[in-house]
Amino acid sequence: MRTGIKVLLLVGILVFAAFLRLYHITATPPGLYPDEAMDGNNALEIVHGTASFQPFYVEDNGREGLYVNILVFFIKWFGHEPWVVRLPAAIAGILTVFGMYFLVAELFKKRESGSPETEAGSIPFSGFEFPGPVLALLSAFLLATSFWHIIFSRIGFRAILAPLCLVWAVYFLLKGLRGRRTEDGGLNGEYSILHSPFSMLCIISAGIIYGLGFYTYIAYRITPLLFLLFIPFFRKTPGFWKKMLLFCFAAFIIALPIGVYFLQHPGDFFGRTSQIAVTNAKNPIGDFMTNVAKTLLMLNVRGDNNWRQNIASAPELWWPVGILFITGIIWSIYQLWKSRRSFVMSHLSFVTSLLLSWFLLALLPAAASDEGIPHALRSILMLPPTVIFAAIGGIWAYRSLRAVFFKDRLQWLPPVIAAVFLAAVAIYAYYDYFVVWAENSNVPGAFNADYVAIGNQINALPLGEPKYVVVEAGGVIARGIPVPAETVMFVTDSFTTSTQLARHITYLLPDETGEIPKGTPSSSVFYVK
Repeated sequence: MRTGIKVLLLVGILVFAAFLRLYHITATPPGLYPDEAMDGNNALEIVHGTASFQPFYVEDNGREGLYVNILVFFIKWFGHEPWVVRLPAAIAGILTVFGMYFLVAELFKKRESGSPETEAGSIPFSGFEFPGPVLALLSAFLLATSFWHIIFSRIGFRAILAPLCLVWAVYFLLKGLRGRRTEDGGLNGEYSILHSPFSMLCIISAGIIYGLGFYTYIAYRITPLLFLLFIPFFRKTPGFWKKMLLFCFAAFIIALPIGVYFLQHPGDFFGRTSQIAVTNAKNPIGDFMTNVAKTLLMLNVRGDNNWRQNIASAPELWWPVGILFITGIIWSIYQLWKSRRSFVMSHLSFVTSLLLSWFLLALLPAAASDEGIPHALRSILMLPPTVIFAAIGGIWAYRSLRAVFFKDRLQWLPPVIAAVFLAAVAIYAYYDYFVVWAENSNVPGAFNADYVAIGNQINALPLGEPKYVVVEAGGVIARGIPVPAETVMFVTDSFTTSTQLARHITYLLPDETGEIPKGTPSSSVFYVK
């Protein structure tokens, strides 16, 4: 594939990814969920100069701090609107699509002369050639159009940063390790370490990005196990250990502040995880195995039941893409089984092992919890390998069609079928999110749109008029008030004591309503239920 065509197609995919993540973002999704508002309020504190950047924010069951720290700058630029809280997530989603292209292109990169290949940029895959650039473009396209990824790219949850960091970290690490093919062949021939400034920059970049991932989401903590896979495949490569040491050192330095914080506050490290762990169940092993099955089945059978995170109970993958995923993962497992005798020496064994390990490791945080299973958010790190497997299945299906019709007059049919399929995926992505999901009556309630309405009503009153907000809704307590009040606090910019005094807003618990002065007009008393 010519470079110009690749660039045009990639730009087109990124533009469409941006459209799906930014279109109508000021109103869709409606409302502002209290967990999103909590991030916004912590950011507002920093904007006002009454707090400083933190590696970890303790309110609302504790949250890794990268999303809040990024959000500070967006609020400074655009103000404290609900859509601003979600803007970093949209940008992160677009950048993940961008990174997906480079990661897959690097994984399936053309080998140097002397390797068995028939098409530029392709690697043999059990009788088929998988063209790296085409596979990379298809993977990026499937991620761009994934409802699962779109929905979290439009919600102000920190978890969307986890796949972003991991995709780019693995890409830069592979880029830094990849070198020229040597005469001895095998994996050591595929990857010889280049002691060049560019190689060193890639390794350091990988470490920095990977280290930042520990400030994103709890599920990210499982990922160090993924990098152990590099050892059996690369350990004999000259300079490998030095490069990995540099990668680990860069990651360690970046992650050191949150590591020190957890050493000083071990309860925050285990807090939310211990609350929902499957080990709390009466039958931990049985529940864990059930959760594994439910998490696997969520891709094609029954997905997350929470309207905030999915079209309730709908599979996470649209059924044609789900079929391609099953095809791709079965084909990959079969290929790995065939190459088991030359496991360490095969480049393709490394690629399939990496993807399968990534998929299974990302499944564990969701399966190890015992709340809301299947859970699309806790499984978000499964997205990159899931999409890549679907792309592999798509290329295999297309090549199979070409093989069937190769000598037939209908050889024009496979490209037409492929074009229709891609168009259908793109159209369905828009329809699924903006029509089926966004227009459903359950969605406003899932994002507490009524809380935003209360905040807007308060803002419409004269600044000097006393306002009372009675918080009847239950939830985790943050600074003496249940978290559901966070949405009203963000919309009215009244999170801190000083801003509450400045705006004459008082937050009360149900048993404190006696503090409301007699004669206060009902229009000045609001109830968060």
